[in-house]
Amino acid sequence: MRLSAEQQQAIREVVRAIAGEGSRIMVFGSRLDDARRGGDVDLLIESERKLSVLDWARLELRLEGRLGRPVDVLVCTRGSPLTPFQRIARESGFVIQG
Repeated sequence: MRLSAEQQQAIREVVRAIAGEGSRIMVFGSRLDDARRGGDVDLLIESERKLSVLDWARLELRLEGRLGRPVDVLVCTRGSPLTPFQRIARESGFVIQG
């Protein structure tokens, strides 16, 4: 996975501050391929509560500021039905622990 320990920690801090301590963070997409270069950071955030559009925007803005690169965030509420794209992201993603 092409995210440093510092980047992963920054992601955890931002997500916890906005989406809550119990949120699950998964990286998916090109960041999982060590042979690739560049690209944005694709994240699926599973939160305990439904996030507002404003919370979603705050997540993206703060993450982009901390990571210094584009970030695409998918948000879902734990226990709610997933869209097909969320399902693919969840099945192919890597959980950021901690």
